[in-house]
Amino acid sequence: MGKLNEDVKSLLNNSKVWQIATMDDMPNVISVLFKTIDENDNLILFDVFMDRTEKNIKKNGKIAITAYDMEIHKAYQLKGTAQYSTDSALIEAGNSVAKNFGLAVKGAVIVKVEQIIFSAPGPDTGKIL
Repeated sequence: MGKLNEDVKSLLNNSKVWQIATMDDMPNVISVLFKTIDENDNLILFDVFMDRTEKNIKKNGKIAITAYDMEIHKAYQLKGTAQYSTDSALIEAGNSVAKNFGLAVKGAVIVKVEQIIFSAPGPDTGKIL
């Protein structure tokens, strides 16, 4: 997929929490507070408490992420392939934020977005961008 458009980036950057879903035998959904978008439009999720998520990603690599902005009533679901990384530069970047909460980052999930779906209620719900 091409680059994330500015509308999607803006919503992701302004959304305090992203919901991410991974799958093993059962779906697993968690809320992620520590996250960013890198220069290649990959989504980076910093791992503080992602034990099951890490296992699921290592097993099948598929992920879905939703973000919603209540003020503008927009939401997107992003689907893609994830890989788990313990790269020291990523951990350092995550710790620069997580330390304010007294937490430490163990690794990062790098998501290559393959599909973006508009998911706010209304006539465009389900529209693939």
